[in-house]
Amino acid sequence: MTDFVGGNNVTLLTGGTEYFPALAAACDAACHEIHLETYIFEDDVAGRRIADVLARAARRGVAVHLLIDGFGSKDLSEAFLSGLRQSGVRVLKFRPDISPWTLRRERLRRMHRKIAIIDAHVAFVGGINVIDDMHTPHQKPPRIDYAVRIEGPLLAAIYPAVKRLWTLVEFTQFGRDWHNLPALQIADAIRRGGQRAAFLVRDNLGHRSDIEEAYLAAIAGARSEILIASAYFFPGLSFRRALVDAAGRGVRVMLLLQGRVEYTLLRYASRALYGAFLDAGIEIHEYHKSFMHAKVAVIDCRWATVGSSNIDPMSLLLAREANVVIDDTGFARELRLSLGQAMANGARPLQHAHWKQQPLPTRMMTWICYELVRFLTGWSSYGRAREFR
Repeated sequence: MTDFVGGNNVTLLTGGTEYFPALAAACDAACHEIHLETYIFEDDVAGRRIADVLARAARRGVAVHLLIDGFGSKDLSEAFLSGLRQSGVRVLKFRPDISPWTLRRERLRRMHRKIAIIDAHVAFVGGINVIDDMHTPHQKPPRIDYAVRIEGPLLAAIYPAVKRLWTLVEFTQFGRDWHNLPALQIADAIRRGGQRAAFLVRDNLGHRSDIEEAYLAAIAGARSEILIASAYFFPGLSFRRALVDAAGRGVRVMLLLQGRVEYTLLRYASRALYGAFLDAGIEIHEYHKSFMHAKVAVIDCRWATVGSSNIDPMSLLLAREANVVIDDTGFARELRLSLGQAMANGARPLQHAHWKQQPLPTRMMTWICYELVRFLTGWSSYGRAREFR
């Protein structure tokens, strides 16, 4: 059950054009402590802007912590990181060992969260990496993604979660002065608005299915409309049944999915599910105008979620993820309007009749990829991997 807390001020941020200025302003105003977690930190216009902000804060005495993923940020040069460290920024990599010769399943368990928290007073959660939205090779920019800015009692859940992960990574990477961490601040949990919200994480210990269960509960309670936007979409059996059941009871179910090919295997595997969805009356809209990186949903223009979790095995079974769920009509309507505009201006609906007429080689490739993804999911996961059959 999702534990909502009231009294929050949650602001929707669309793309890097809104996210990076808001993040930079908060960091420039920091007095005590900054934590930033990101899967990708790129040495580009956006990355250098945020790096400069972090360095400035560190030089004026703010305790700045940057946690990046060892795979997502593998191309970030040591010279770039050294510059940050010389400014006083403390930098850690989550699972830095990414040798291509290592076949252990643990190397697939990535830190996919995108969270920033400043002075335990304001937080940012979403799906936006520290990368320039306008740099989209072979695609028309900008990429579509979302984040939220949060003030209020929800900080009491976000701040300890961020501190715990930093402490865990520092503890496991010996010699990182983990015992010299600054004392845990008291999160600013004063009421800042009127929105109810919840903070959900996915990890491999006590929160292995919290995000998916929140989705399933909201889908089961839907009465009129479900709109899910996911860059990578390969749901398990329970999720697929929940969507089909919702459509069967008259709920309009719409999926806004990536239409451009990034990962060929997952692309074809996902499309193996389209036929059953279309048969059930579920609408599928593929976004082709640019690259869609969104991981959001709106249900009944009341329940909404923004975060880092896709609806695929990597997010639901392997990676560390973080989402915010918002129970607020005003916020949900704003996100629904943004997604509706994206669908109208850059997406194409799949036609059921046309889908059924795909050439045999295409159908064969689709099902081969589907079975391969199922096999890889079973190999790399545990417990609930059977859901992705």
